Amino acid sequence: MDRRVAVSRELLHPQAIRLQCQAAGRFDAVQQAGQVLVEIGAVEPPYVGAMLERERQISTYVGEGFALPHGTNVSRIWIRRPAIAYLRFPQGVDWEGERVFVCLALAVPGDEHLGLLSRLAQVLMDPVKAARLRAAASIEEVLDLLSMEEEGQ
Repeated sequence: MDRRVAVSRELLHPQAIRLQCQAAGRFDAVQQAGQVLVEIGAVEPPYVGAMLERERQISTYVGEGFALPHGTNVSRIWIRRPAIAYLRFPQGVDWEGERVFVCLALAVPGDEHLGLLSRLAQVLMDPVKAARLRAAASIEEVLDLLSMEEEGQ
């Protein structure tokens, strides 16, 4: 039933990849990530507020220099289509004492987010893959890293 698939280019559109971001702190970074989701037409503006609310409830830092900001369960009504935004902060952002270099903002309705989180976890828990994703220097490189099928699949 649970077939692992690559992150598609419909889910992570090239316009949702930002490589040279700066943020004053984690809430600024989440705000920027949410705004990218709005700009690409994936979510309605209230979803950004829900992302900030989620961040106030619990940190979305997941390790290896990554955060996965997303809205609350109730905010799924503001998702127009599933999407991911990739924002790289080369100088890093303080995230409650941790350093985040990449925000992968998620807008996924329903239970599809579980499969997506599983796929992202595969990349982020592998220090080599995580380092490559943190250091990605081009939109194509980000797309390639996140769309790779797992070996043996």
